[in-house]
Amino acid sequence: MTILCIDSGNTLLKWGLRSGEHWLAQGAVAHREAAQLQLPKRTTRLVACNVAGDSGRNAIEAIARSCDLTVTWVAARKQQCGVTSLYDPPEQLGADRWAALVGARSIHAGDCVVVMCGTATTIDILDADGVFNGGLILPGLDMMRNALADSTADLPPGRGEFRDLPRNTFDAITSGAIHATLGAIERLTQHMNGAAAPLCLLSGGAAMVLAPHMALPHRYVENLVLDGVARIAAAI
Repeated sequence: MTILCIDSGNTLLKWGLRSGEHWLAQGAVAHREAAQLQLPKRTTRLVACNVAGDSGRNAIEAIARSCDLTVTWVAARKQQCGVTSLYDPPEQLGADRWAALVGARSIHAGDCVVVMCGTATTIDILDADGVFNGGLILPGLDMMRNALADSTADLPPGRGEFRDLPRNTFDAITSGAIHATLGAIERLTQHMNGAAAPLCLLSGGAAMVLAPHMALPHRYVENLVLDGVARIAAAI
């Protein structure tokens, strides 16, 4: 059985063809280009996670029509695939955050911090028992920088370098966004009770910007949401 797994985010639609425990192919396209995907005829199921509103849903449904498939939509639950949610209410959690938590649980059995670095940054706490204890939503790094440029008269939109103690405006803006995100990660981990430092799983387009500056043990996972979608697909 070949399953088409889709992670439709605010910027791109990521897809992967899954057979058993193995990815056969992966890629990413703009939502408007989704209907042009050429998929093998042996694809038998389509399981999708969408947080891109109508544009994402329409793109996924166009793919489904081209493959003559029905879409199974990922949605957050109280419990699934070894993860138990304490979110209130559980179904209010974004489908992408839920899939990322499921993906994280399949990768690491101990305490972990799941950080998704996209248009927004989400920081979620998953303990060694598989319990999702809560998390944060922040503007993504680009959104932070752009907000300063859009909302102030004298701060430029240019990109600087990360510095521990910036000495020019461009570096101050870039470093401020990174420091703020790292600080949120580190503060949230203070609420974890494990004897050892948790593993931080980083994914998303800006993950490698944060990774060199992380104080916590960390690991980059290229497509954590897709990994979670695949696990959910196998369970339903």
